[in-house]
Amino acid sequence: MKLTSSSFQNNGAIPGEYAFCVIDSVNHLAMSKNLNPQLAWSEVPAGTESLALICHDYDVPSVAGDVNKEGAIIPASLPRVDFYHWTLVDLAPTVTSIAAGEFSDGITARGKLGPAGLRGTRQGLNDYTGWFASDKDMAGNYFGYDGCCPPWNDAIVHHYVFTLYALDIAKVPVDGIFKAPAVLDAIKGHILAQASITGLYSLNPAVRF
Repeated sequence: MKLTSSSFQNNGAIPGEYAFCVIDSVNHLAMSKNLNPQLAWSEVPAGTESLALICHDYDVPSVAGDVNKEGAIIPASLPRVDFYHWTLVDLAPTVTSIAAGEFSDGITARGKLGPAGLRGTRQGLNDYTGWFASDKDMAGNYFGYDGCCPPWNDAIVHHYVFTLYALDIAKVPVDGIFKAPAVLDAIKGHILAQASITGLYSLNPAVRF
């Protein structure tokens, strides 16, 4: 199975329009268009009953104390953890692409609606749900796609991995409100094939990639 995007090249930079935030010369960052990128796939194996898509950033600082803090730099040596940006399940096996901006077009304070999504899909909570939990203006359930917004003082570029799974089940066995780890656990033993594409992003002008 192959997964491609016209929005960015594999291991190439993700344009700012597909991010949650872009660089701002005055305030370090500014809100962006937050479009989901275009994705297309081929060579889906016979017997596929549904597709699932997960996007995660594996470079998120494991300690948040210095995130976006004036005068501080998050060192490359700091251990990193996963941050999930998109969990989409129950996509029909006949679908071969997702258009740019189809599932996300702009930032929705307190989060987009869910879990029901377009084309009969369901979407899980992304990790902005936890990030904004203590923000009175932004707190809520963030379903679906919300794009890149790595710390502007991080010393490393972040990697955003979009992975498509071809499954032998028509419906992923998760109910109600769910998150990516629950989906990954539920599809164990049901994956016929998978393919990934990785994009790079940073809000630190000093980071070159």
